Amino acid sequence: MTEPRTDTSADVGQLLEAEAVYKRFGDTVALDGLSVDIAGGEIVAVLGPSGSGKSTLLLCLAGILPLDRGDVRYRGRSLPELTDATRTRLRRDEFGFVFQFGQLVPELTAVDNVSLPLRLAGLRRRDAVGRARAFLVSLGVEDVADKRAGQMSGGQAQRVAVARALVARPRAIFADEPTGALDSTNGELVMELLVSTARLQGSTIVLVTHEPQVAAYADRQIVVRDGKLAHDVALV
Repeated sequence: MTEPRTDTSADVGQLLEAEAVYKRFGDTVALDGLSVDIAGGEIVAVLGPSGSGKSTLLLCLAGILPLDRGDVRYRGRSLPELTDATRTRLRRDEFGFVFQFGQLVPELTAVDNVSLPLRLAGLRRRDAVGRARAFLVSLGVEDVADKRAGQMSGGQAQRVAVARALVARPRAIFADEPTGALDSTNGELVMELLVSTARLQGSTIVLVTHEPQVAAYADRQIVVRDGKLAHDVALV
């Protein structure tokens, strides 16, 4: 299915660093001077009550939301200082994303959804589809390879979304409530597949969740309250 990264030396130390990050939406303070470092290969769960700033932190770390103040660095490079085109390439080539509701392209089949990041990176269609089908097999959803999102169950669609996030062997995976729309059985399966494949590939995971059983898959848990880092606890 995949091979471990051969360039892990580049990820030794801190992969992502947020330094005194501030983010407001109108009069609402989402992040209030939050700082956190995330090491290469680490799986970090971000917990906290609704409205605490968890998802905002994830989107800032991924370079999707602009900061009001502070800095976010990826492999030592300041994301706010990069051009929009460079940040877009990073999200395409080095980041993977899994959201609560799959975010599959409804017009595409499962195999085309999974192969899409590879095609955007310039891989030939035949090779991209071959890798996509191998990932679907590894995640146990090869039977929906030629189906569209509307023809899949919620659990199947989310496993397809996980395959799409992982297929390009990203350095960092950003997962926002990836099991929130699933029952407990499918949720556990999705997390086991996500974590085991990420560890095999040497990928870092930043995981936003409110579920303790999901957070238990992480190496480390951080708790965000009122836009600040309230707790930071290593589990291993």
